[in-house]
Amino acid sequence: MKKENNSQHADDALEQWKEKEALKKRLGKIKHKLLVLSGKGGVGKSTVATNIAFALSEKGFKVGLMDIDIHGPNIPKMLGIEWGQVGGSEGNLQPVYYSPNLKVMSIGFFLRKEADAVIWRGPLKMALIKQFLRDVDWGELDYLIVDSPPGTGDEPLSVCQLIEDADGALVITTPQDVALTDIRKAITFCRQVNMPVLGIVENMSGFICPHCGKRTDLFKCGGGKRIAEEMGEPFLGSIPIDPSVVESCDEGIPALVKKPKNEVAKAFKQIVKIIIQKTKEKAPPNLPPERKRSKE
Repeated sequence: MKKENNSQHADDALEQWKEKEALKKRLGKIKHKLLVLSGKGGVGKSTVATNIAFALSEKGFKVGLMDIDIHGPNIPKMLGIEWGQVGGSEGNLQPVYYSPNLKVMSIGFFLRKEADAVIWRGPLKMALIKQFLRDVDWGELDYLIVDSPPGTGDEPLSVCQLIEDADGALVITTPQDVALTDIRKAITFCRQVNMPVLGIVENMSGFICPHCGKRTDLFKCGGGKRIAEEMGEPFLGSIPIDPSVVESCDEGIPALVKKPKNEVAKAFKQIVKIIIQKTKEKAPPNLPPERKRSKE
């Protein structure tokens, strides 16, 4: 019996080693890995993740966008690729292409109907995230953006455990006190799991009237910057409220495409500029804008 137990332990250890090596080989082709998280829901985290990924791809970077919000996968809808089908075979899945420079993977591509619910406990979530990282053929990427669900639960914890060399987390908040209370928890989470905080982004920071240009602070303003200073973390910038962002998400068009010169677009471009500087990545020559949504 003892020999059988020892043999089983050896087999388990070998299997774990193989999994770790396969994961290391796949992630070794990706230069920078960024986790987008928030302390609470409703702060526009997926909108920020989508537009940052799109903005990087427009600059010529090769980008992967991985949606690990298993219970509410919104990335396919926001990019207008709900029809996307994951190709390949087991162990070598092909992500859906939004454009030649932007690849996407989400559990949303596997749901048969829009109303289908995923009712899973922790171990199944961990297994799916591991599969997305290990088995998806991301190829050579400059950036992998991982959009996580709200909070500090299984999904972001799994990413932190599986990606040992992540550049850091982008923590998204809104200015009101309820959101700021939760962002402290998100920052504490990052520190406890040794995930660097790349920076804090304050979303929905003031409403700029499209008619008169007057600014109104619907949810207060400046809270994200204040928390960043209080907790000693970088502040990347503020993104104002704009009705066109809601429209663009519903239409499946990045906000940077719908209104490329408004204040929201300027804010995103400035944040992306800082991200590039922080990851010390030299931008390749800009490519002609690619608006056609394709899959390979």
